Amino acid sequence: MTMTAAAPAPAVVPQRGFIVVCVMLATIMQALDTTIANVALPYMQGSLSVTIDQVTWVLTSYIVAAAIMTAPVGWLAVRFGRKRIFIISAAGFTIASVLCGAAQGINDMVAYRLLQGVFGAALVPLSQAVMMDIYPPEKRGQAMAIWGMGVMLGPIMGPTLGGWLTEYYSWRWVFLINLPFGIATVLGLMAYMPDTKPRVMGFDWFGFATLSLTIGVLQLMLDRGESQGWFGSSEIIAEAIIAGAAAYLFLAHTFTAEKPFIPLALFRDWNFSLGVLFMFVVGIMLLASVALITPFVQNVMGYPVLDAGLLLGTRGLGTMASMMVVGRLMQKVDARILIATGMAASAFSLWMMIDITPDISVFTIVWTSVLQGIGLGLVFVPLNTVSFATLPATLRTEAASMWTLIRNMGSSIGVSIVIAQLTSGTTLMHARLSELVTPFSAGFQLSPNALLNPDTPEGVAMIDRLVNGQAVTISYQNDFLLMAMLALCCLPLILAFRGPKRKVEAVAMASADH
Repeated sequence: MTMTAAAPAPAVVPQRGFIVVCVMLATIMQALDTTIANVALPYMQGSLSVTIDQVTWVLTSYIVAAAIMTAPVGWLAVRFGRKRIFIISAAGFTIASVLCGAAQGINDMVAYRLLQGVFGAALVPLSQAVMMDIYPPEKRGQAMAIWGMGVMLGPIMGPTLGGWLTEYYSWRWVFLINLPFGIATVLGLMAYMPDTKPRVMGFDWFGFATLSLTIGVLQLMLDRGESQGWFGSSEIIAEAIIAGAAAYLFLAHTFTAEKPFIPLALFRDWNFSLGVLFMFVVGIMLLASVALITPFVQNVMGYPVLDAGLLLGTRGLGTMASMMVVGRLMQKVDARILIATGMAASAFSLWMMIDITPDISVFTIVWTSVLQGIGLGLVFVPLNTVSFATLPATLRTEAASMWTLIRNMGSSIGVSIVIAQLTSGTTLMHARLSELVTPFSAGFQLSPNALLNPDTPEGVAMIDRLVNGQAVTISYQNDFLLMAMLALCCLPLILAFRGPKRKVEAVAMASADH
């Protein structure tokens, strides 16, 4: 995971504009693919003939693969040259996207999404490093603002684009759309991107292997747990044992190795340690909330895929607005206050969704989505600044890889937990509500020919449908309550952050160097 710090940027970089366009295309492609498939999941579910918990593997497999392969990006760039790794990653990502669009079964789709995540993992950290290198120090804050907007808006605007492509073309086009942009990115990088000189350096393969095994098996356990009955299944028990053993070996190795995969010095910095915890929660809120509201709007409320994408895309408007002003706000307002404000806004938006029903108004969905977007934008930049402000410059590259890893883990684990809770909660609520339905209920006494007559097969089917609808709604409400409580529990921890330097230059450099 060790990588040398970015080289000083020259005053003038030839064709810098073309380089920025190429690396931002790569960044947006990778970030967009974390959520672009969300609104298309019901269509994939029907086309591939799978259950809702199986089709979520399309999301989590990509995120997990990207999380695991983010860690060795720094070593690969130093060992083989940044330009070569960037081009190979962009080309592999594009080819994997085409394969995803051509997948005929869930096994093929998950395999190709894993491949897409493996190649896509390098795109975001390498694009960040390139943006830092081609701009002089005094302009790195501006460069990171451009880069950060691509990272944040990609996942948020994904549902809108995915909805449009699915509505007018096919769900397969949410992956095939990467082909022209991928080709343009590869050709642009080959023509304009400067290279770094490869050099031989060590790499902690044992630490990387044990951490990858821990993350991969843990995610498999979370994805498979609900369908297998959790710890009533020997498969889940075996996966838990393997994940626990791998985690123990990784920790033991980290504390005893001379140069471990993750430097312990990172976590001696109090602000960074707290920031990692917050970034994990932000990762949950960023994707898990989208993974919840998307099927609710489509499956429960019955919105067409394009309308659902447009509704969910409104969160991006809030994020864009807050990220446009947060840099200036940080010059006058303590970053910790901005983080607290953003977390409170996100928690409040989730809290308002606790009462979500199929009759909820469009206005309510829009304003809560915009509010959550504003909250995430207010959290993202100040949290990066506070967490990296007191970290030694020699550790910032390793810290950036860890930062991305934790955010991706939060996203993948969060999606798995809320979908598992949704599935199990629906079953539990259905059973509890069914206990209250009897032939003596007032609604069944209207007339013998009533629509809800429990003495007819049609009546029984209608009653079951109504009960199931209520059970699903309650389960969604409980999931939003869970996420709101998680966000609220993090608020008191903000007081533990040490105050960053208030000078504009310090803030800009802290934001840029992460």
